Amino acid sequence: MHTSVRSSTSQEGGFRKPSVDLGFHPKGDAPVDISHYAGRLIAVEGTDGVGRSTQIALLREWLETQGYGVVRTSLSRGRLAGEGLRKAKLGTTLGQRTLDLFYATDFADRLENEILPSLRAGFVVLTDRYIYSIMARSIVRGIDREWLSDLYRFAPEPHAVLYLQIDIPNLLPRVLSRGGFDFWESGMDFLGESDLYRSFVMYQSRLLETFSQLSTSYGFQVVDAGRNIADVFRDLRDHVLRVLAQPRGDKP
Repeated sequence: MHTSVRSSTSQEGGFRKPSVDLGFHPKGDAPVDISHYAGRLIAVEGTDGVGRSTQIALLREWLETQGYGVVRTSLSRGRLAGEGLRKAKLGTTLGQRTLDLFYATDFADRLENEILPSLRAGFVVLTDRYIYSIMARSIVRGIDREWLSDLYRFAPEPHAVLYLQIDIPNLLPRVLSRGGFDFWESGMDFLGESDLYRSFVMYQSRLLETFSQLSTSYGFQVVDAGRNIADVFRDLRDHVLRVLAQPRGDKP
């Protein structure tokens, strides 16, 4: 896989300007076709506290030692809408559909300006959550699943979605060790529970059930995240190896 970007140029008025690759620009009417790019798009999904950041860091280090160029991306990190999203989540004044449109804008920005150029250049793109986390969070808050699917119809299908699956008993100590329950990840914005612990358990139970449904619909590679870090990493590494072994245009 190549890790250098080559941009063709054209001459106009004494200046050299890059030629435009129209495939870079999501049209919104269908999933972007990434089958002809040299890179690989690998999404790591799972609820907060499941260990996504740790495993992505391990995967990145391992891939780089194997000679691959790696780009890491995550939700709310786009230049266009990322800061607006972070500010919006400081309060609770925005409706859920408005937040969904914010997230879709952030994703489209990162897709066009970060993910697609990196795939074309031959990088392995590791994304800490993909559209499925956004969809799961919104579904449990009452947003129609078909509307969400249509909103993200331009999103390319990753070469693999690695879903870190966990249950509530294993999730609780991890969340507590990180400092306690988060307002949003406990569903306090909509459940109406006064007790943070009860709200967390209720929300996460619904969220994990929704992830399970999405896993079936979209063909996630399910990895048991209730084990130690080394065992989880070994399974993730094996899935990634199968992805990298596939010719372009194929999926494992």
